[in-house]
Amino acid sequence: MDILNRLIDSMQDDLIKSVQKLVQIKSVKGEKQLSCPFGEGPAKALAEALRIGQNLGFKVKNINNYVGYVEYGTGKKMVAILGHLDVVPEGAGWDFPPYAAEIHQGKIYGRGTMDDKGPILAALYGLKAIKEAGIKLTQRVRILFGTNEESGSRDMKYYLEQGGEIPIVGFTPDGDYPVVNSEKGIIFFDAIKVFRNTHSSITIKYIKGGIAASMVPAYCEVKLQIRDNFLKKKIIKKFEQFIRDRGYQIRIEQNNEYLILKSKGIAAHAMEPEKGKNAIMQLVCFLDTIDLGSNDVVDYIHWLVENIGMENNGYSLGINCKDDGGKLTLNLGIADINEDQAMVRINPRYPHNFKGSDILAKIKVKAQTANIKIENVMDEPSLYFHPDHLLIKTLIQVFEEQTGQRGKPLAMGGGTYAKSMPHIVAYGPRFPGTPVVEHQPNEYIKIEELILNAKIYAHAICKLSQKNWNL
Repeated sequence: MDILNRLIDSMQDDLIKSVQKLVQIKSVKGEKQLSCPFGEGPAKALAEALRIGQNLGFKVKNINNYVGYVEYGTGKKMVAILGHLDVVPEGAGWDFPPYAAEIHQGKIYGRGTMDDKGPILAALYGLKAIKEAGIKLTQRVRILFGTNEESGSRDMKYYLEQGGEIPIVGFTPDGDYPVVNSEKGIIFFDAIKVFRNTHSSITIKYIKGGIAASMVPAYCEVKLQIRDNFLKKKIIKKFEQFIRDRGYQIRIEQNNEYLILKSKGIAAHAMEPEKGKNAIMQLVCFLDTIDLGSNDVVDYIHWLVENIGMENNGYSLGINCKDDGGKLTLNLGIADINEDQAMVRINPRYPHNFKGSDILAKIKVKAQTANIKIENVMDEPSLYFHPDHLLIKTLIQVFEEQTGQRGKPLAMGGGTYAKSMPHIVAYGPRFPGTPVVEHQPNEYIKIEELILNAKIYAHAICKLSQKNWNL
Protein backbone atom coordinates (compact mmCIF):
# COMPACT_ATOMS: atom_id res chain seq x y z
CA MET A 1 0.00 0.00 0.00
CA ASP A 2 1.47 3.38 -0.98
CA ILE A 3 1.96 6.32 1.35
CA LEU A 4 -1.13 8.22 0.17
CA ASN A 5 -3.43 5.31 0.88
CA ARG A 6 -1.83 4.73 4.28
CA LEU A 7 -2.29 8.37 5.21
CA ILE A 8 -5.92 8.37 4.10
CA ASP A 9 -6.60 5.25 6.16
CA SER A 10 -5.15 7.05 9.19
CA MET A 11 -7.51 10.01 8.55
CA GLN A 12 -10.64 7.88 8.21
CA ASP A 13 -12.25 8.92 11.50
CA ASP A 14 -11.62 12.62 10.85
CA LEU A 15 -13.08 12.37 7.34
CA ILE A 16 -16.22 10.66 8.63
CA LYS A 17 -16.70 13.30 11.35
CA SER A 18 -16.22 16.10 8.82
CA VAL A 19 -18.84 14.59 6.51
CA GLN A 20 -21.26 14.27 9.42
CA LYS A 21 -20.79 17.91 10.46
CA LEU A 22 -21.40 19.13 6.93
CA VAL A 23 -24.43 16.91 6.30
CA GLN A 24 -25.99 18.11 9.55
CA ILE A 25 -26.30 21.58 7.99
CA LYS A 26 -29.49 21.79 5.93
CA SER A 27 -28.26 23.57 2.82
CA VAL A 28 -31.34 23.64 0.59
CA LYS A 29 -31.60 26.86 -1.44
CA GLY A 30 -33.46 29.51 0.55
CA GLU A 31 -34.53 33.12 0.32
CA LYS A 32 -31.81 35.54 -0.76
CA GLN A 33 -30.40 37.62 2.09
CA LEU A 34 -27.97 40.52 2.12
CA SER A 35 -24.88 38.35 2.63
CA CYS A 36 -26.39 34.99 1.62
CA PRO A 37 -27.25 34.92 -2.10
CA PHE A 38 -28.79 31.45 -1.90
CA GLY A 39 -30.10 31.58 1.65
CA GLU A 40 -28.66 30.88 5.06
CA GLY A 41 -28.22 27.10 4.70
CA PRO A 42 -25.76 27.07 1.77
CA ALA A 43 -23.78 29.92 3.37
CA LYS A 44 -23.48 27.98 6.64
CA ALA A 45 -22.33 24.88 4.77
CA LEU A 46 -19.69 26.92 2.94
CA ALA A 47 -18.41 28.40 6.20
CA GLU A 48 -18.13 24.92 7.70
CA ALA A 49 -16.32 23.48 4.66
CA LEU A 50 -13.80 26.33 4.73
CA ARG A 51 -13.35 25.89 8.48
CA ILE A 52 -12.53 22.22 7.88
CA GLY A 53 -10.09 23.17 5.13
CA GLN A 54 -8.38 25.75 7.31
CA ASN A 55 -8.06 23.28 10.18
CA LEU A 56 -6.36 20.89 7.77
CA GLY A 57 -3.74 23.56 7.14
CA PHE A 58 -4.85 25.02 3.83
CA LYS A 59 -5.24 28.56 2.57
CA VAL A 60 -8.97 29.32 2.18
CA LYS A 61 -11.09 32.05 0.59
CA ASN A 62 -14.81 32.87 0.64
CA ILE A 63 -16.10 34.78 -2.41
CA ASN A 64 -19.18 36.53 -0.99
CA ASN A 65 -20.89 33.26 -0.02
CA TYR A 66 -21.26 32.23 -3.67
CA VAL A 67 -18.15 30.07 -3.83
CA GLY A 68 -15.24 29.29 -1.56
CA TYR A 69 -12.02 27.43 -2.10
CA VAL A 70 -9.11 25.67 -0.48
CA GLU A 71 -5.75 25.97 -2.23
CA TYR A 72 -2.42 24.16 -2.03
CA GLY A 73 0.87 24.57 -3.88
CA THR A 74 2.79 27.33 -5.64
CA GLY A 75 2.67 26.55 -9.36
CA LYS A 76 1.70 29.18 -11.94
CA LYS A 77 -1.13 27.05 -13.33
CA MET A 78 -3.96 25.45 -11.41
CA VAL A 79 -5.83 22.14 -11.32
CA ALA A 80 -9.33 22.31 -9.85
CA ILE A 81 -11.77 19.99 -8.15
CA LEU A 82 -15.30 21.41 -8.17
CA GLY A 83 -17.92 20.20 -5.71
CA HIS A 84 -21.18 21.57 -4.36
CA LEU A 85 -22.52 22.00 -0.84
CA ASP A 86 -26.14 22.82 -1.67
CA VAL A 87 -28.65 19.97 -1.66
CA VAL A 88 -32.10 19.27 -3.04
CA PRO A 89 -35.01 19.24 -0.55
CA GLU A 90 -35.17 16.09 1.55
CA GLY A 91 -38.75 15.10 0.71
CA ALA A 92 -40.62 12.35 2.55
CA GLY A 93 -40.09 8.62 3.03
CA TRP A 94 -36.88 8.57 5.08
CA ASP A 95 -36.10 5.78 7.54
CA PHE A 96 -33.44 7.93 9.22
CA PRO A 97 -33.39 11.69 9.88
CA PRO A 98 -32.18 13.39 6.67
CA TYR A 99 -29.90 15.85 8.47
CA ALA A 100 -28.60 13.75 11.36
CA ALA A 101 -25.83 11.96 9.41
CA GLU A 102 -26.42 8.77 11.37
CA ILE A 103 -24.28 5.72 10.67
CA HIS A 104 -26.03 2.39 10.14
CA GLN A 105 -24.41 -0.78 8.84
CA GLY A 106 -21.35 0.99 7.49
CA LYS A 107 -23.26 3.79 5.75
CA ILE A 108 -23.64 7.48 6.56
CA TYR A 109 -27.26 8.47 5.89
CA GLY A 110 -28.38 11.98 5.04
CA ARG A 111 -29.12 14.48 2.30
CA GLY A 112 -25.84 15.37 0.64
CA THR A 113 -23.83 12.37 1.80
CA MET A 114 -23.42 11.25 -1.82
CA ASP A 115 -24.45 14.45 -3.59
CA ASP A 116 -22.03 16.11 -3.04
CA LYS A 117 -20.73 16.81 0.46
CA GLY A 118 -19.18 13.41 1.10
CA PRO A 119 -17.29 13.25 -2.21
CA ILE A 120 -15.91 16.80 -2.14
CA LEU A 121 -14.63 16.22 1.40
CA ALA A 122 -13.06 12.97 0.18
CA ALA A 123 -11.16 15.08 -2.37
CA LEU A 124 -10.17 17.54 0.38
CA TYR A 125 -8.75 14.76 2.55
CA GLY A 126 -7.02 13.32 -0.52
CA LEU A 127 -5.29 16.69 -0.92
CA LYS A 128 -4.41 16.64 2.79
CA ALA A 129 -2.70 13.28 2.28
CA ILE A 130 -0.66 14.75 -0.59
CA LYS A 131 0.38 17.64 1.66
CA GLU A 132 1.32 15.33 4.54
CA ALA A 133 3.31 13.06 2.22
CA GLY A 134 5.30 16.04 0.94
CA ILE A 135 4.67 15.13 -2.69
CA LYS A 136 5.90 17.81 -5.09
CA LEU A 137 3.26 19.10 -7.52
CA THR A 138 3.95 21.08 -10.69
CA GLN A 139 0.59 22.86 -10.61
CA ARG A 140 -1.37 24.47 -7.78
CA VAL A 141 -4.51 22.63 -6.64
CA ARG A 142 -7.75 24.43 -5.83
CA ILE A 143 -10.82 22.72 -4.37
CA LEU A 144 -13.85 24.86 -5.16
CA PHE A 145 -16.95 24.62 -2.96
CA GLY A 146 -20.08 25.78 -4.78
CA THR A 147 -23.46 26.57 -3.26
CA ASN A 148 -25.93 26.63 -6.18
CA GLU A 149 -25.32 23.57 -8.35
CA GLU A 150 -28.80 22.16 -7.79
CA SER A 151 -30.52 25.39 -8.85
CA GLY A 152 -28.70 26.68 -11.90
CA SER A 153 -24.96 26.92 -11.01
CA ARG A 154 -25.10 30.69 -10.65
CA ASP A 155 -22.31 30.32 -8.10
CA MET A 156 -19.74 29.31 -10.72
CA LYS A 157 -20.98 32.00 -13.11
CA TYR A 158 -20.37 34.53 -10.33
CA TYR A 159 -16.89 33.09 -9.67
CA LEU A 160 -15.95 33.63 -13.32
CA GLU A 161 -17.57 37.09 -13.46
CA GLN A 162 -15.45 38.12 -10.46
CA GLY A 163 -12.30 37.13 -12.32
CA GLY A 164 -11.92 33.72 -10.73
CA GLU A 165 -8.96 31.79 -12.10
CA ILE A 166 -9.81 29.16 -14.70
CA PRO A 167 -8.08 25.80 -14.19
CA ILE A 168 -6.10 24.05 -16.90
CA VAL A 169 -7.88 20.76 -16.10
CA GLY A 170 -9.86 19.19 -13.29
CA PHE A 171 -12.84 17.13 -12.26
CA THR A 172 -16.02 17.25 -10.24
CA PRO A 173 -16.80 14.32 -7.89
CA ASP A 174 -20.47 14.36 -8.85
CA GLY A 175 -20.98 11.55 -11.35
CA ASP A 176 -19.82 8.02 -12.02
CA TYR A 177 -16.68 5.96 -12.33
CA PRO A 178 -14.66 5.16 -14.36
CA VAL A 179 -15.25 8.70 -15.78
CA VAL A 180 -18.05 10.62 -17.50
CA ASN A 181 -17.11 11.87 -20.97
CA SER A 182 -20.64 12.83 -22.06
CA GLU A 183 -23.30 14.78 -20.17
CA LYS A 184 -26.74 15.35 -21.61
CA GLY A 185 -28.10 18.81 -22.22
CA ILE A 186 -30.62 19.83 -19.59
CA ILE A 187 -33.74 21.94 -20.09
CA PHE A 188 -36.09 23.25 -17.43
CA PHE A 189 -39.29 25.09 -18.29
CA ASP A 190 -42.70 25.97 -16.90
CA ALA A 191 -45.87 25.16 -18.85
CA ILE A 192 -48.30 27.88 -17.71
CA LYS A 193 -51.93 28.61 -18.45
CA VAL A 194 -54.21 31.26 -16.96
CA PHE A 195 -57.78 29.99 -16.69
CA ARG A 196 -60.60 32.21 -17.97
CA ASN A 197 -63.39 29.70 -18.55
CA THR A 198 -63.66 27.41 -15.49
CA HIS A 199 -67.38 26.66 -15.28
CA SER A 200 -68.00 23.04 -14.23
CA SER A 201 -70.05 20.92 -11.85
CA ILE A 202 -66.71 19.71 -10.47
CA THR A 203 -64.21 22.33 -9.30
CA ILE A 204 -60.52 21.48 -9.04
CA LYS A 205 -59.49 23.54 -6.01
CA TYR A 206 -55.84 22.58 -6.33
CA ILE A 207 -53.31 20.08 -7.64
CA LYS A 208 -50.04 20.24 -5.72
CA GLY A 209 -47.10 17.88 -5.99
CA GLY A 210 -43.34 17.57 -6.29
CA ILE A 211 -40.47 19.38 -4.59
CA ALA A 212 -37.91 19.75 -7.41
CA ALA A 213 -38.02 19.51 -11.19
CA SER A 214 -34.94 17.28 -11.04
CA MET A 215 -36.81 14.65 -8.99
CA VAL A 216 -39.61 12.29 -9.99
CA PRO A 217 -42.41 13.43 -7.63
CA ALA A 218 -43.26 10.93 -4.91
CA TYR A 219 -46.40 12.70 -3.68
CA CYS A 220 -49.28 14.70 -5.13
CA GLU A 221 -52.61 15.88 -3.76
CA VAL A 222 -55.80 17.01 -5.51
CA LYS A 223 -58.84 18.65 -3.92
CA LEU A 224 -62.16 18.46 -5.78
CA GLN A 225 -65.33 20.33 -4.88
CA ILE A 226 -68.48 18.39 -5.83
CA ARG A 227 -71.77 19.67 -4.43
CA ASP A 228 -73.93 16.99 -6.08
CA ASN A 229 -73.88 13.83 -3.91
CA PHE A 230 -74.96 11.60 -6.79
CA LEU A 231 -72.10 12.92 -8.91
CA LYS A 232 -69.69 12.49 -6.01
CA LYS A 233 -70.63 8.80 -5.65
CA LYS A 234 -70.22 8.37 -9.39
CA ILE A 235 -66.70 9.85 -9.22
CA ILE A 236 -65.75 7.59 -6.31
CA LYS A 237 -66.95 4.54 -8.20
CA LYS A 238 -64.96 5.57 -11.26
CA PHE A 239 -61.91 6.19 -9.08
CA GLU A 240 -62.11 2.70 -7.56
CA GLN A 241 -62.25 1.14 -11.02
CA PHE A 242 -59.32 3.30 -12.18
CA ILE A 243 -57.19 2.11 -9.25
CA ARG A 244 -58.04 -1.52 -9.96
CA ASP A 245 -57.10 -1.09 -13.61
CA ARG A 246 -53.88 0.89 -13.12
CA GLY A 247 -52.61 -0.37 -9.77
CA TYR A 248 -51.56 3.12 -8.65
CA GLN A 249 -51.17 3.99 -4.97
CA ILE A 250 -53.86 6.64 -4.59
CA ARG A 251 -56.29 7.01 -1.73
CA ILE A 252 -59.42 9.11 -1.52
CA GLU A 253 -60.85 11.04 1.45
CA GLN A 254 -64.29 12.64 1.76
CA ASN A 255 -64.89 15.89 3.61
CA ASN A 256 -68.44 17.19 3.12
CA GLU A 257 -68.59 18.47 -0.46
CA TYR A 258 -64.89 17.84 -1.06
CA LEU A 259 -62.93 14.84 -2.28
CA ILE A 260 -59.21 14.82 -1.55
CA LEU A 261 -57.07 12.43 -3.58
CA LYS A 262 -53.59 11.59 -2.35
CA SER A 263 -51.18 9.94 -4.76
CA LYS A 264 -48.00 8.14 -3.76
CA GLY A 265 -45.32 7.54 -6.36
CA ILE A 266 -41.66 6.53 -6.26
CA ALA A 267 -38.94 9.18 -6.10
CA ALA A 268 -36.01 9.00 -8.50
CA HIS A 269 -33.43 11.32 -10.02
CA ALA A 270 -34.73 13.01 -13.16
CA MET A 271 -31.75 11.65 -15.10
CA GLU A 272 -33.27 8.18 -14.63
CA PRO A 273 -37.03 8.84 -14.47
CA GLU A 274 -37.82 5.29 -15.53
CA LYS A 275 -36.74 4.17 -12.05
CA GLY A 276 -39.48 6.26 -10.43
CA LYS A 277 -43.24 6.55 -10.58
CA ASN A 278 -44.74 9.99 -11.12
CA ALA A 279 -47.31 10.77 -8.41
CA ILE A 280 -48.49 13.93 -10.19
CA MET A 281 -49.25 12.30 -13.50
CA GLN A 282 -51.01 9.37 -11.80
CA LEU A 283 -53.61 11.82 -10.52
CA VAL A 284 -53.74 13.89 -13.70
CA CYS A 285 -54.41 10.72 -15.71
CA PHE A 286 -57.35 9.95 -13.42
CA LEU A 287 -58.77 13.46 -13.73
CA ASP A 288 -58.70 13.07 -17.50
CA THR A 289 -61.08 10.09 -17.24
CA ILE A 290 -63.91 11.96 -15.51
CA ASP A 291 -66.35 14.41 -17.04
CA LEU A 292 -65.17 17.85 -15.96
CA GLY A 293 -67.15 19.61 -18.65
CA SER A 294 -65.59 21.85 -21.28
CA ASN A 295 -63.30 24.58 -19.97
CA ASP A 296 -59.69 25.77 -19.76
CA VAL A 297 -58.86 23.47 -16.84
CA VAL A 298 -60.03 20.42 -18.78
CA ASP A 299 -58.02 21.50 -21.82
CA TYR A 300 -54.86 21.85 -19.71
CA ILE A 301 -55.28 18.46 -18.04
CA HIS A 302 -56.01 16.78 -21.35
CA TRP A 303 -52.91 18.39 -22.89
CA LEU A 304 -50.73 16.99 -20.09
CA VAL A 305 -52.13 13.49 -20.53
CA GLU A 306 -51.97 13.54 -24.33
CA ASN A 307 -48.44 14.94 -24.52
CA ILE A 308 -46.75 13.54 -21.40
CA GLY A 309 -48.90 11.01 -19.55
CA MET A 310 -46.75 8.42 -17.80
CA GLU A 311 -44.03 8.62 -20.47
CA ASN A 312 -40.44 9.50 -19.65
CA ASN A 313 -39.03 9.65 -23.20
CA GLY A 314 -40.81 12.65 -24.75
CA TYR A 315 -42.40 10.54 -27.49
CA SER A 316 -45.85 12.16 -27.42
CA LEU A 317 -44.28 15.64 -27.29
CA GLY A 318 -42.39 14.75 -30.45
CA ILE A 319 -38.96 15.25 -28.89
CA ASN A 320 -37.76 11.67 -28.36
CA CYS A 321 -34.23 11.15 -29.70
CA LYS A 322 -31.06 9.17 -28.97
CA ASP A 323 -27.39 8.82 -29.86
CA ASP A 324 -24.32 7.11 -28.40
CA GLY A 325 -24.80 9.28 -25.30
CA GLY A 326 -28.19 7.73 -24.56
CA LYS A 327 -31.86 8.59 -25.01
CA LEU A 328 -33.73 11.77 -24.21
CA THR A 329 -35.49 11.60 -20.85
CA LEU A 330 -38.39 13.67 -19.58
CA ASN A 331 -39.65 14.40 -16.08
CA LEU A 332 -42.58 16.49 -14.91
CA GLY A 333 -41.34 17.33 -11.43
CA ILE A 334 -43.61 20.03 -9.95
CA ALA A 335 -47.31 20.88 -10.25
CA ASP A 336 -48.94 23.98 -8.78
CA ILE A 337 -52.49 24.27 -10.12
CA ASN A 338 -55.40 26.20 -8.62
CA GLU A 339 -58.72 27.64 -9.75
CA ASP A 340 -57.06 30.58 -11.50
CA GLN A 341 -54.01 29.17 -13.24
CA ALA A 342 -51.77 26.17 -13.78
CA MET A 343 -48.02 25.68 -13.70
CA VAL A 344 -46.03 22.50 -14.11
CA ARG A 345 -42.22 22.43 -14.29
CA ILE A 346 -40.75 19.98 -16.74
CA ASN A 347 -37.18 18.72 -17.19
CA PRO A 348 -36.11 17.14 -20.52
CA ARG A 349 -32.50 15.90 -20.81
CA TYR A 350 -31.17 15.42 -24.32
CA PRO A 351 -28.10 13.58 -25.74
CA HIS A 352 -25.07 15.48 -26.99
CA ASN A 353 -25.73 15.33 -30.75
CA PHE A 354 -28.96 17.35 -30.42
CA LYS A 355 -29.75 21.02 -29.73
CA GLY A 356 -31.90 22.32 -26.92
CA SER A 357 -33.27 25.08 -29.15
CA ASP A 358 -34.69 22.50 -31.57
CA ILE A 359 -36.31 20.56 -28.73
CA LEU A 360 -37.82 23.70 -27.21
CA ALA A 361 -39.21 24.76 -30.59
CA LYS A 362 -41.09 21.46 -30.89
CA ILE A 363 -42.45 21.79 -27.35
CA LYS A 364 -43.68 25.32 -28.01
CA VAL A 365 -45.56 24.21 -31.13
CA LYS A 366 -47.35 21.54 -29.08
CA ALA A 367 -48.09 24.00 -26.26
CA GLN A 368 -49.66 26.53 -28.62
CA THR A 369 -52.43 24.07 -29.49
CA ALA A 370 -53.79 24.50 -25.94
CA ASN A 371 -52.80 28.16 -25.46
CA ILE A 372 -50.13 27.13 -22.96
CA LYS A 373 -47.15 29.43 -22.46
CA ILE A 374 -43.62 28.08 -22.06
CA GLU A 375 -41.79 30.30 -19.58
CA ASN A 376 -38.80 30.39 -17.19
CA VAL A 377 -36.70 28.39 -19.63
CA MET A 378 -33.19 27.24 -18.77
CA ASP A 379 -31.17 25.35 -21.38
CA GLU A 380 -27.82 23.96 -20.28
CA PRO A 381 -25.99 22.57 -23.36
CA SER A 382 -24.53 19.08 -23.45
CA LEU A 383 -20.88 18.20 -22.87
CA TYR A 384 -18.67 15.74 -24.73
CA PHE A 385 -15.02 14.64 -24.54
CA HIS A 386 -13.54 12.13 -26.98
CA PRO A 387 -12.64 8.84 -25.24
CA ASP A 388 -8.99 9.35 -26.30
CA HIS A 389 -8.75 12.80 -24.69
CA LEU A 390 -5.73 12.87 -22.36
CA LEU A 391 -7.84 13.94 -19.37
CA ILE A 392 -10.22 11.00 -19.88
CA LYS A 393 -7.37 8.50 -20.31
CA THR A 394 -5.51 9.82 -17.26
CA LEU A 395 -8.50 9.55 -14.93
CA ILE A 396 -9.40 6.07 -16.18
CA GLN A 397 -5.81 4.98 -15.55
CA VAL A 398 -6.03 6.11 -11.92
CA PHE A 399 -9.38 4.35 -11.47
CA GLU A 400 -7.95 1.10 -12.86
CA GLU A 401 -4.83 1.29 -10.70
CA GLN A 402 -6.78 1.91 -7.48
CA THR A 403 -9.65 -0.54 -8.03
CA GLY A 404 -8.18 -3.29 -10.20
CA GLN A 405 -11.17 -2.91 -12.55
CA ARG A 406 -11.09 -2.14 -16.25
CA GLY A 407 -12.72 1.14 -17.20
CA LYS A 408 -14.45 2.78 -20.16
CA PRO A 409 -15.90 6.31 -20.27
CA LEU A 410 -19.61 6.72 -19.62
CA ALA A 411 -22.46 8.99 -20.68
CA MET A 412 -24.64 10.51 -17.95
CA GLY A 413 -28.03 12.16 -17.80
CA GLY A 414 -27.14 14.31 -14.83
CA GLY A 415 -25.65 17.77 -15.20
CA THR A 416 -22.59 18.85 -13.22
CA TYR A 417 -20.09 21.65 -12.77
CA ALA A 418 -18.14 20.07 -15.64
CA LYS A 419 -20.15 22.39 -17.90
CA SER A 420 -19.08 25.46 -15.94
CA MET A 421 -15.44 25.56 -17.05
CA PRO A 422 -13.29 24.09 -19.84
CA HIS A 423 -11.52 20.73 -19.41
CA ILE A 424 -13.53 19.56 -16.40
CA VAL A 425 -15.27 16.16 -16.25
CA ALA A 426 -17.37 14.28 -13.70
CA TYR A 427 -15.31 11.59 -11.97
CA GLY A 428 -16.93 9.36 -9.36
CA PRO A 429 -18.10 9.03 -6.65
CA ARG A 430 -20.53 6.29 -7.72
CA PHE A 431 -18.88 2.96 -8.49
CA PRO A 432 -20.03 0.62 -11.27
CA GLY A 433 -23.00 -1.51 -10.27
CA THR A 434 -24.03 0.60 -7.26
CA PRO A 435 -27.52 2.15 -7.02
CA VAL A 436 -28.36 5.80 -7.62
CA VAL A 437 -29.26 7.24 -4.20
CA GLU A 438 -28.95 10.93 -5.01
CA HIS A 439 -32.18 12.98 -4.81
CA GLN A 440 -33.94 10.07 -3.10
CA PRO A 441 -35.05 9.21 0.44
CA ASN A 442 -32.38 7.45 2.50
CA GLU A 443 -29.48 8.91 0.53
CA TYR A 444 -26.24 7.46 1.89
CA ILE A 445 -22.58 6.90 1.21
CA LYS A 446 -20.81 3.71 2.23
CA ILE A 447 -17.87 4.47 4.49
CA GLU A 448 -15.59 2.06 2.64
CA GLU A 449 -16.46 3.80 -0.64
CA LEU A 450 -15.95 7.23 0.91
CA ILE A 451 -12.41 6.18 1.85
CA LEU A 452 -11.75 4.60 -1.56
CA ASN A 453 -12.94 7.82 -3.19
CA ALA A 454 -10.42 9.79 -1.14
CA LYS A 455 -7.64 7.47 -2.32
CA ILE A 456 -8.67 7.70 -5.97
CA TYR A 457 -8.97 11.48 -5.78
CA ALA A 458 -5.57 11.83 -4.10
CA HIS A 459 -3.89 9.86 -6.87
CA ALA A 460 -5.88 11.68 -9.56
CA ILE A 461 -4.85 15.07 -8.16
CA CYS A 462 -1.21 13.96 -8.22
CA LYS A 463 -1.42 12.76 -11.83
CA LEU A 464 -3.21 15.87 -13.06
CA SER A 465 -0.92 18.22 -11.13
CA GLN A 466 2.31 16.65 -12.32
CA LYS A 467 1.57 16.74 -16.06
CA ASN A 468 2.46 19.55 -18.45
CA TRP A 469 -0.90 20.17 -20.08
CA ASN A 470 -1.12 21.68 -23.57
CA LEU A 471 -4.86 21.72 -24.32
